[in-house]
This record gives sequence, C-alpha cells and structure tokens, in this order.
Amino acid sequence: MILTDIVIGTLNLMPDWQDEGIILSNKPYAELHSVTTILTKSHGRHAGLVQAGQSSKKRSMLQPGSLVDAQWRARLDEQLGTFKLELAKNYSALMIDTPLRLSALSSMCSLLETSLPEREPQPALWQATTALLQIVSLSKEDNEWLNFFVKWELGLLQELGFALKLETCGVTGSSEELAYVSPKSGSAISKPAAGIYADRLLVLPMCLGGHVKIDNELAAGIKITGHFLQKNIYNPVDKQLPSARQRLANMVESSNW
Repeated sequence: MILTDIVIGTLNLMPDWQDEGIILSNKPYAELHSVTTILTKSHGRHAGLVQAGQSSKKRSMLQPGSLVDAQWRARLDEQLGTFKLELAKNYSALMIDTPLRLSALSSMCSLLETSLPEREPQPALWQATTALLQIVSLSKEDNEWLNFFVKWELGLLQELGFALKLETCGVTGSSEELAYVSPKSGSAISKPAAGIYADRLLVLPMCLGGHVKIDNELAAGIKITGHFLQKNIYNPVDKQLPSARQRLANMVESSNW
C-alpha cells in the first residue's frame, strides 16, 4: 500500500500542462518522430517530442504557423517531454496560393524560434502574433498586412529589449520632418539634423512615422527592422537573419507598392 501511494504521488507530480500554441518548426527525430517547437499562450517558446510526427497525417497538421491545442508532459521539468497536439487552424493552407504571405508566415515562425528564450511566457508577443496571423490570412491587399508585419517586427524588437525610438529626433528632440533612422542608436533623425550624413542613415517611411513620401515604403520598413534584428539579436551570437526572413525582404524589395 505504501509503495502504491508513492507511485501515485509521483505520477501526480509529473509536469503536465495544456495550452494554445502556434507551430514554429517540426524537425525529424529518429525514424518517424519529430521534435516540434511551438509558441504557447502561457508557457513561451516550448519544444516537445511528437510521436510519429513525420507521418503524412501528422506532418500536414504540424506546418509552421498552424494553431494547435497542446498538451505537454514529462517526468521532470527540465526534460524535453512529449506533446499531444490537436489542430485548431491551419493558416498555411489558407495561404497556399499566395507565395508572399507564405513567405511572411515562414519568416515569422523562424524569427520567433531563433530569437526567443525557451520557456519564458511572452503574453504580448502571443497576442500580437495571433492577431498578425488573422490579418495576413484575411487582408485583401498585400500592402495592408505587410504594414502590420513590419510593426510586428518592431514589437518583437521591443519585447526583446531593443525598442526603436521613432517618435522624435534623436538629435534635436523635435517631432517635425522625421526622415531617417540612425543605424547605430535606432533613433529617428529629422531631415535638417541629418545634414551631410543623410546617405549614412536608414530612410524612415511614412508607414513608421516618417514625414517624407518615398517609393516602396514597405521595403524601407522591412530594411529598418531587418537591420536591427541582425544587429541586436543575431550579430551577438554570430548568426545571420533566418533565410526565410531574407527571402521575404527580397520579395518585398522587388515588388512595387
């Protein structure tokens, strides 16, 4: 009886939680299994083993960007543990015929997987990311959802401790004639303050608060967020922006909005 009570008590103490999640990646493990990483609503970025995760049935469910109901269990908190996942919404299937949106979806997942610390709750990012998924899948115009995507990247930088200062000029403190961003400080720079150094600065598009109209504003916005993601997140660990993010930037730059 005592041994039975001990066993039951041990089982009850096994780490076990249920949560909503967004699939970030699904990587092969052993023959048919996979290690799946998700961004959860309450448990942050979290990985787990999915039994038969490489089977055709489960692989179609575990596409990056899919919204799932997740149950995680392990013997100890520090272990990889196992996932049981049920599909709630497959966003990649909704975007299958729109390469630019699929590229944005892949970029979003890659950025989250490679930049976020493990198992730290990210409530603001969860809300912003689920909202972005809906906007990307429902917006009729590409320039509409891309605008939100750039601002989502600004939010990602902010949540990681690298917020840009785009409301006032970093030199004069004025909010007038904002036209550039310092690639070093991340502060907006007004046109008069830029002077002869304008060609060394990043162009601040109107979609991010700039006061000068330029061609392909979204490409300028993507360039700004990409620069600071690389500088602050990936350079310190000697890595490059995820290839998916680089592909998205190339696609946006080659478009004309």
